[in-house]
Amino acid sequence: GKLRGEVSCGMLCSGIELGLSEEMYPGAGYMGLLELPDDAPLGEDIKPIVGLDEVIFDIAITANRPDCQSIIGIAREVAAVLKKPFRLPDLSYTENGETLDFSISVEAPELCPRYIGHAVTDVKIAPSPKWLRARLRACGVRPINNIVDITNYVCLEYGQPMHAFDYNFLEDSKIIVRKAADGEKMFTLDEQERKLDSSMLVISDSKKAVAVAGVMGGLNSEIEDTTTTVVFESANFYGPSVRLTARALGLRTESSGRFEKGLDRENTLPALERACELVEMLGAGEVVSGIIDVYPNKHQPKTIKFDPQVINKFLGMNISKEFMLSAFEKLEIKHENGVLTPPSFRSDLECMQDIAEEVIRIYGYDKITSTLFKGEAHVGSRNALQSFVLGFREYLNSCGIYEVQTYSFISPKAYDKICLAKDDAKRNSVVISNPLGEDTSIMRTTALCGVLESLSTNRRYRNPSAALYEMAKIYIPLGEGKLADEKMTCVIASYNCGDFYSLKGIVEGILATAGVRDYDIQPATDNPSYHPGRCACVKTKDGKLLCTFGQLHPTVEQNFDFDIPVLCAEIDFDTLFTVQNPERSYKALPKYPAVTRDLAFVCDNQIASGTLKASIVKYAGKILESVEVFDVYKSDKLGQNKKSMAYTLVLRAPDRTLSDEDCDKAIKKVLSGLERDFGVTLRA
Repeated sequence: GKLRGEVSCGMLCSGIELGLSEEMYPGAGYMGLLELPDDAPLGEDIKPIVGLDEVIFDIAITANRPDCQSIIGIAREVAAVLKKPFRLPDLSYTENGETLDFSISVEAPELCPRYIGHAVTDVKIAPSPKWLRARLRACGVRPINNIVDITNYVCLEYGQPMHAFDYNFLEDSKIIVRKAADGEKMFTLDEQERKLDSSMLVISDSKKAVAVAGVMGGLNSEIEDTTTTVVFESANFYGPSVRLTARALGLRTESSGRFEKGLDRENTLPALERACELVEMLGAGEVVSGIIDVYPNKHQPKTIKFDPQVINKFLGMNISKEFMLSAFEKLEIKHENGVLTPPSFRSDLECMQDIAEEVIRIYGYDKITSTLFKGEAHVGSRNALQSFVLGFREYLNSCGIYEVQTYSFISPKAYDKICLAKDDAKRNSVVISNPLGEDTSIMRTTALCGVLESLSTNRRYRNPSAALYEMAKIYIPLGEGKLADEKMTCVIASYNCGDFYSLKGIVEGILATAGVRDYDIQPATDNPSYHPGRCACVKTKDGKLLCTFGQLHPTVEQNFDFDIPVLCAEIDFDTLFTVQNPERSYKALPKYPAVTRDLAFVCDNQIASGTLKASIVKYAGKILESVEVFDVYKSDKLGQNKKSMAYTLVLRAPDRTLSDEDCDKAIKKVLSGLERDFGVTLRA
């Protein structure tokens, strides 16, 4: 390169120019030439000399494997895959026989399943040795001093975050794991004041908080150059609580990132023992006797049934049982009497599928044999409800009625448009907690509003006639904390497609399709959405409401901008399905002729046609094949409050031709019965 305009084939460099820092290599942080050792060979690569020649693996770990966020976790996996021996640190150290007076109490065991503390005296704060600093730097951690570096080293090696408290700053020599008080404040190690609340877990002494549990230590217990006694903390905290605390404080740390994924409770003690071993190895202090281990919520091991055939079927492989057991042994999964017990650090192993994944990844994904896709034909079928819905839709479609779909969430004002009373039970709706807007803030208890909106749109578009239906779910609230009762209903709405009796014929066709024979059609005057004189309801013999149909109330028609009469029917689909009769029986065509008689009766205005029809069926006997009303006539000539209703009776016997005497006898019974029950007379 050119230096001051002249080509230079070499130059003397400072540490900063080489990208080195004082922590990486002593003397590199000063401006000036970088001094190398006297025995540094000329012409060789500089990386081994400054300790930057190690290979660094950058490994991405999924959130369900917190055990692999450590050197030991990765080593365990590599040893299992490469079939190499796996060795752990010795963890041996010497206690000096002294004891230190301090106590630990856990007041929130649900957030802190385990807390261990161990003290070290005669602490000598100093820089860590070169090998330890180099390993920390390789992992992206800045060396600070030997005590802090030990906690960071153990965190990287064992995956267990640790913290060291200056013992002299712990009031009354107490460590208390508790929830913070609302409004409590403390300064963390980054010299920022943090405002806490009662949802956060803190480590405190008898007077003040000294750390935010699982996130960061406090400035008031920081390790300083004058520190002589420290208390090492190795604890397990509830992951979701740590995550919420870190997010609320805007303080995400290496420690919180590990705790929030869920760490192994059983790993806290080995990590603490490793820290004590390093203290002795570095000559950083004297380890006192006695570890305080508060373990209120002990780890309960999970068990999974081991079945090699099921695993092979799931994997599509033929792996031997011996290989599986060998893989489990390498992964420290215990096997006894056909039951597997995953180690405490493998919280991700919960079922057979998880175990199968462990087998195949140790066996090798590359060994999975390629096979062609194989498909087996399965004959599908509809269940009873699906078949009933299909037949229901086919019938309505055959009547020229088009199906629509509307939103399940509506506005509370929709109930006003169909004239529901303020205390009507249908107004009690499930309220959506985060609605898109007021018009979609509740779940519907009737589908009438949505279908009428669609029908109204057709009218505004000047369609001369329209008939729509919707198979809709309605949502009936069952009380706080309970899911709504979802019921299926069908709403039919039309204009310019026939009169009241046309709609009645469609409803009766629906009932015939469902195989319902025993029902009553009665006037309905108490439904606020319908015209009080042009509405009827269909009920079973035991009083179950199947359908309400008729013309809309004029006010409702006006609310939806209709300028012509609108006919609607609301069918309780769930009830209809429960009373349906899917059985169909064959009946041969009659061999003998039928006799038809037309009768016109004069009766009171308030007597319904269906009432007289039921009595005719009752008194006519078995030879009555059918009876239908064909005329209703009102006139002052008939008398005050009187009307005439004419019926056609079809009489037939299955075993003979009826004579006039047989028919006259049946008609006479009908006339006498109607006169006795209702005062009905035969119209002249």
